[in-house]
This record gives sequence, structure tokens and C-alpha cells, in this order.
Amino acid sequence: MGLSSIDVVQQVLFGIFLLIYMFTVVGNILIIIIVTVESKLCSPMYFFLRNLSLTEIFYISVTVPRMLKDLLDHDKCISFIECATQLYFFCFLGTTECFTLAIMAYDRYVAICSPLLYTSIMTRTLCLRFVIGTFLSAILLSIGQITFVFSLPFCGLNKIDHFFCDLLPVVNLICADTYTNEITILLYGFLVIFTPFVLILVSYIKILAAVLNLSSSAEQHKKALSTCVSHLTVVGIFFSTTFFIYARPKKMSQFDGNKYVSIFYSILIPLLNPIIYCLRNTEVKQSMRKLLRLCY
Repeated sequence: MGLSSIDVVQQVLFGIFLLIYMFTVVGNILIIIIVTVESKLCSPMYFFLRNLSLTEIFYISVTVPRMLKDLLDHDKCISFIECATQLYFFCFLGTTECFTLAIMAYDRYVAICSPLLYTSIMTRTLCLRFVIGTFLSAILLSIGQITFVFSLPFCGLNKIDHFFCDLLPVVNLICADTYTNEITILLYGFLVIFTPFVLILVSYIKILAAVLNLSSSAEQHKKALSTCVSHLTVVGIFFSTTFFIYARPKKMSQFDGNKYVSIFYSILIPLLNPIIYCLRNTEVKQSMRKLLRLCY
């Protein structure tokens, strides 16, 4: 059903979301190129940032291209298989992002709380294991969730009041008793959203305690925490909106504004990733200037 049924509004939204999509893809590709070609950005932090940028490109590509097509097309029908496929990749990439953000928090914890052991703990092998483990976990959890949802019977008008096949709007179309399904969604949300968030929270509590215990100047405290600000900004927006959508009772989950709130974590977060990390990270900005000078 999309965000609006008014033609003029749909045309305006098409222009806005097309620009957002183009900027997001180009911005995240730029981060991947900078981290790959710049030798001084070879630390685990930038390794995970590159993986996060790659995830964001695919994550926004799951929803926005189809959304742009629907904004210009009066026929907004989507087949059963297409809907299941879109929802699977949305869950898979969203899960990957949650776990990646948690790993990035752990990386900052080790870097600040155990700086002398950082290189021996965050080895290339461990980083690769983190990434592979993240992808495998996301694949298995998403397959289990989607298989369970789409094995149940659907009936009625089958109108999805959203701009993509999101989990809760699809479950609302199921004819059978959805109590068990709602429990599995809450369990899925606990594993995918709540658990990574708690790990991030614990990491930053320990980081803050370590920084406050440093016998150094306020400037050094500020420098130590500055590497965490970009990550915390992304975490704050992403998890606050996903909690709002997926960690609430059924009656609240039918709130009409859900699809507008979901714009934040499905579209704006991938857009903010290159903006936040490029503007707030001195090393990335310097590497970007160097790359631009080489190009021109």
C-alpha cells in the first residue's frame, strides 16, 4: 500500500528516496574504497566498518528499488515468493547489521580498555571468525523465521499496509492462530536486537569506566571517547527504532505509524553511515582528501 495514495505526494517521495538511495550507495562504496586502498586504515575497526558499509548497500537495496517502482506504478502487487524473498533478505541483512554493530563495540572496548593487548586480541583470524560467524548466524536465524511465517495459511485481501514486506504486517495477514508466531518473533527480536544491544551497552559502560579512571587530562579523555561517538550515534538511532517496532505488545505493534518509523532503520541508517563516519572520523576525512587529490 506504500506511504501515500496521492499521485503528487508519490512523485515527490520518489525524488526524495531516489536521491537518498543514490547517495547511500555512493557514500558506502566510497568508504569501502577508502578503507581498502588506504594502508593506514588497516585496523580491525576499519575492517568492520567496511563490512558494515557493504551490508548497508545490500540492506537498503532490498527495500528502496522496489519502493521506487511502486511509487510510479499503480499496480503494487507482489507475489508470494517475491514477498518471502524480500523479507528473508531484509531479516538476514538486518540481523547482520545488529551483530556487526555489537562486534564494533567490542572492538572499541578492547582498544580503549586493553590498548597494549589490542593487536594480540583483535587478530585478523579473530576478525574473520567474527564476520563469518555473523553471516552464518544471520542466515540460520532468518531462514528459521521466514520458513515458519510462510508455512502458515494466508487469506483475505492480502493488503500489506507498508512500503515493503516487513515481518509484522505480513504476520497480520495470517488466518491461523498467530500466538506461537508472535512468540517466535519476540524470541527472534531478543536474539537479534536485545542481545547485541546489551553487549553494546556493557561494552560502553566499561569503556566509560576505564576512561574516567585514566590519570590523564580531559583532552585525552575526549580523544579516547571520540572514536566511539560515530558508532554510538548509529547504534542509538538504529536500536531505538527497531525496539519500537519489534519489541512491543501486539496491540501497540498495529500502530498506524509503524511504516513511517521503519524508514529510520531501513533507509536513513544506511544513509547516515557514510555521513557520520566521514564527518566525525579524522582519519577517514584525511584519507578521502588524499584519494580526491590522486583522482584530480
